[in-house]
Amino acid sequence: MTSYRVGGALALALALAAPVFASDETAVAPLGQRAWSHVTFGAVSAPAVPARLAIAFAAPAPADMPSASAQRPVAYTYSDGYETRKKIHKYASYATLPLFIAQAYAGQKLYTDGGSTAKSWHDALMAGSITLFTVNTVTGGWNLLESRKDPNGRTRRLVHSLMMFGADIGFVVTASLAPDDDDEGGGGSGSRANHRAAAFTSISLATASYLYMFFTR
Repeated sequence: MTSYRVGGALALALALAAPVFASDETAVAPLGQRAWSHVTFGAVSAPAVPARLAIAFAAPAPADMPSASAQRPVAYTYSDGYETRKKIHKYASYATLPLFIAQAYAGQKLYTDGGSTAKSWHDALMAGSITLFTVNTVTGGWNLLESRKDPNGRTRRLVHSLMMFGADIGFVVTASLAPDDDDEGGGGSGSRANHRAAAFTSISLATASYLYMFFTR
C-alpha cells in the first residue's frame, strides 16, 4: 500500500512539473526564466489627449498673434511750419469764448435797446471775430492739408475742421443779414431777427467745435 502512495505522489509531481519542460527534449528551461518569458518591457506610450484639450492648450499660430506694428502708432514727421501754425492756432483760439460772450452781449443790447454805443462795441467785436476766424481758418486748414496722410487723430481733426468751416459759412451769412447802418441797428424786425438767429447758430457751432477739440486733445 505504501508503494501505491509513493507511486501516486510521483505521478502527481510529474503532472505539475510538465508545463516547465522545454520543447527541446534534452534541455529544460528554469522555472524563473519560463515565468518571465511572457513579460514584455516595450516603450511606454503617452496617454492620448482628448481633441478638445489638445485644441485648447495648443500654442497660437504666428499668424494669429497680434504684431507689434499693429499696436504701435505710426510715426509721422511734421515740418517746422506746421508746428509754428499749430502754436498760432492754439493761442488765438483762447480768445474764442471771451469774444463770443462779449459779441453776444453787445448784439443783444443793440437788438433790444439800440444806440450808437452798443453799435460801436458790436462793430469792434465783429472786426475782432473776423480777424480771429481768418487766422484760425488759414492756420487750421493749412495744417489739415499737411496732416492728411497721418492716421493718428484723423477723425478728431476732420470733425473739428468741418464744424469750424460750417461756422465760417454761418458767420458770412450772418454778416449778409446785418441791418443797414442808416437804421442804427434797427432795420426791419425780420432782418434783425434773421441776423440774430444766424449769429447765435454760428456761435453755437463754433463753440461746440472748440469744446470738442479742447476735451479730446
